[in-house]
Amino acid sequence: MGNGMLSQEEIDALLRGTMTPEPSAEEPVVEFTEMEKDAIGEIANISMGTAATTLSQLLGKKVDITTPKVDVTNAEQVRKDYPIPSVIVDVKYKAGIEGSNFLILSQRDGSVIVDMMMGGDGKNPSPELSELQISGISEAMNQMMGSAATSMSTMFNSMVDITPPQLVLNDLGEENHEFFPPNEPLIRISFRMVVEDVIDSILIQVIPVSVAKGMVSKLMGTIEAPASVAPAKAQSQPKVQPQPVQPQPVQTQPVQPRTQTMMPSSPPPQPNYPPTSVQPAQFAPLRPTNLTVSQDNLGLILDVPLQVSVELGKAKKTIKEILELGPGSVIELDRLAGEPVDMIVNGKLVAKCEVVVINETFGIRITDIVQPSERMTSIQ
Repeated sequence: MGNGMLSQEEIDALLRGTMTPEPSAEEPVVEFTEMEKDAIGEIANISMGTAATTLSQLLGKKVDITTPKVDVTNAEQVRKDYPIPSVIVDVKYKAGIEGSNFLILSQRDGSVIVDMMMGGDGKNPSPELSELQISGISEAMNQMMGSAATSMSTMFNSMVDITPPQLVLNDLGEENHEFFPPNEPLIRISFRMVVEDVIDSILIQVIPVSVAKGMVSKLMGTIEAPASVAPAKAQSQPKVQPQPVQPQPVQTQPVQPRTQTMMPSSPPPQPNYPPTSVQPAQFAPLRPTNLTVSQDNLGLILDVPLQVSVELGKAKKTIKEILELGPGSVIELDRLAGEPVDMIVNGKLVAKCEVVVINETFGIRITDIVQPSERMTSIQ
């Protein structure tokens, strides 16, 4: 682990949970059952799977996250098991869930992620993170955890929302920090994250036990709600008491041979309906009509304000190119000099214009009005 990366043995040990501490005599034993572990593992699996999809779209590379491993631990053990220079992301919930959870990834992985976001290949990450890189990692974590919260909203059938994540760089091997709730057991969820050929390491999610139990309770409530309807329906049905069956004497008769006579089958008699006259349907011919607007009705909205803007042209830039902009930078648009500009009203193209100067103020002269039929098509 001297180069900032976990060895294969350490990755396997984290995934197996063999580095989990035994509770000491002073610490109370936490009641977090196997069923609750399975439930929180399923929540993490679905939500972080969605977050991985979001990260894949940001990086333009395939991102794989394995099935999580869940164990109960504490802050001290997390520091011992993951001491490399780390990026700690504090994600607080503001709706649907009370509390917060933490994401831990290595600074190297964070540097690789932000390098690919800025157009690099991620194979030459910088050893130190600048403020710009930290801002990029924070934005990536914000989008990942935002999509994870949306996924949990679907699972819990209620809104789950987060505040913008707070990101801190730190070495968990040091003792001069306190990120996790003191004196509270933690649920550690370990994922193996693989980003093609540039990242293969461990992503840790740490959740206080009280927050994890709240998530499990919401999930169980969503699952049990439809099942609670079935007993109510069953109670509404009247109970039928079984009636005693009286035995009947059985009479035996000698079996006589019978001769079957085949009768010709005949169709059943058909009812005698009176004759009905059927005529083809006739419709009036369709004629094109002109769209008319009542001037009386139009007068009701004449004082509604509309936003008018003029678009000189458009350009597409990568995040890297945007971040490199500064005073004096020139952006080339997709329109030649002297071409008509677009007049946009409330987001809809209305006219073509040319730029003029009136008393040292820029203005536009309308040269062509978009046809009403074209405007109606764009609105539809």
